Amino acid sequence: MSQLPRFHCPSALQPGDELDLPAGTARHVQVRRMQPGDEITLFNGEGGECVATITRMGRSDVGVRVVQHIEVERELSVRIHLWAGITANERMDWLLEKATELGANTLLPITAERSVLKLKGERADKKLAHWQAIAVASSEQCGRNRVLQVASPLTLTQAIAASPHPAPSTRWILSLANGTQSLQEALRALPPTEGASAQEIVLLSGPEGGLSPAEEAEALAAGFLPVSLGQRVLRAETAPVAVLSAVGLLI
Repeated sequence: MSQLPRFHCPSALQPGDELDLPAGTARHVQVRRMQPGDEITLFNGEGGECVATITRMGRSDVGVRVVQHIEVERELSVRIHLWAGITANERMDWLLEKATELGANTLLPITAERSVLKLKGERADKKLAHWQAIAVASSEQCGRNRVLQVASPLTLTQAIAASPHPAPSTRWILSLANGTQSLQEALRALPPTEGASAQEIVLLSGPEGGLSPAEEAEALAAGFLPVSLGQRVLRAETAPVAVLSAVGLLI
């Protein structure tokens, strides 16, 4: 049996409910040229997914009936919070897509000293909505029932001030400094999970050109552990994806 088309529907979903899909979701269903009687998968980001049957296809609205709720999750065994230096437009879009696919829970865009893209006011609001839409679309494609949450951009100083070191958690900063521990060593040194709490990892990665020496020093003073991905220099959007891939495969 082929996989049903998946759509994000930020509404309460209970078997037997009949509802109109939100406008954005309805447009996506209509683009697929689906018809009444067709089945789709809906998820609202609160856990699990639902099978629903299309009951009505209007000019601009779509009605569905929720048939079944399926308790299934496809999350990592750790919670990863990515602090990513803002890169050029298409590179940041790509990073958002891949971070969602690979299981990151949140992404905080960092306005770093070397960030090419600087965001303020209405432009920042539009970009944030654009990034969140990418995370939603990526979740629909990859099968996640939880949507990566994109936070409003902050400077590194603001991010550190707003995020006191939670426990249990680990903070990593990707660094090219000599003597930095390898990712393999960092993974082996992860503390055991206590009780039902999931291990938390905050991963800080710079923009094109990396974090400035002052920013790196600030992160180290805030408890970030320097981690190396080897002798090659990876692009700003590639490095965090490499870490997410390794964590997903090895933990």
